[in-house]
Amino acid sequence: MSATTPTPPPTPPPAPTPATPPATSEKFQEIRIVSHCMLFYWWPVWAIGYLMALLTLIDGRVVVFVPPDAKVSRTLNVEVEAGKFETREGVYLPRNDKNPSHLLPDTPDVAGNPLPDPTPPRLHMANRSSYGVFFLTVLLLVIVITSVPLRGMWSVVVIMGIVMFSVIFALMGWWDAIFHAIHLLDIRINMGGYIFLSTALLAIWVVTMMFFDKQTYMIFTPGQLRVCLEIGGGETAYDTTGMVIQKQRDDLFRHWILGLGSGDLIVRTSGANSHEFHLPNVLFISRKLQMIENMQRDRPVIRS
Repeated sequence: MSATTPTPPPTPPPAPTPATPPATSEKFQEIRIVSHCMLFYWWPVWAIGYLMALLTLIDGRVVVFVPPDAKVSRTLNVEVEAGKFETREGVYLPRNDKNPSHLLPDTPDVAGNPLPDPTPPRLHMANRSSYGVFFLTVLLLVIVITSVPLRGMWSVVVIMGIVMFSVIFALMGWWDAIFHAIHLLDIRINMGGYIFLSTALLAIWVVTMMFFDKQTYMIFTPGQLRVCLEIGGGETAYDTTGMVIQKQRDDLFRHWILGLGSGDLIVRTSGANSHEFHLPNVLFISRKLQMIENMQRDRPVIRS
């Protein structure tokens, strides 16, 4: 009787690998374009103001207010201690019984008591008048640059004019007289004036940049443009098919010197009800235009 070899059980088929569920949609990229007001270009004013305040503090000089009839002398005999006199430099007030002059505080005392001790000088003001001249020069230049647009060739013409007149003044020897006149110009602002003006302007600048300017914007998505050009207004959507996006010519002084690469944008929609939108003072405009062009080449894809 022969032995029978048992047949091994069949190998079970491998379990099917669960298929990864397909993605139903993609998150589309959004590019927000914000239009800023002209106040954005005023940052050099508050920045230079803080710098002048710091230089005034480092200078360490203080001022004292005296009447217009005050006299100065290098040989004042001053009693520094009881019975001890020394020769000092100083300012003294002439004696006038009919109209006496006093150091601050100089409020009359009706009770017959003596006047209080004079207030020590503590108003910080630099000894150099060039600080005030420089600050006001920057202020005037910012006002002119933000008020008079000089696009394209006009910027080149102005620069060439400045260079040409500089050379002419040098050849005529007029610069010495101009610098002498500027040196005679005495404009002084105390440290508190610089800090107050710079802080107030900085606060307005930050609130405007971070809140009000962000209320007027454009949002580009693949195939769609959403626009809001009024504070508190609603959004309006437009199709980007046939849309034209144009960057205006740069104003060298406003867009590059003060704006650090900003620019003005024009968007024209297509269709029967076409619209044209102007967005001035857009920051980093070249980079954002490149992002918009790259995004518009791609259309939203739905995976099944």
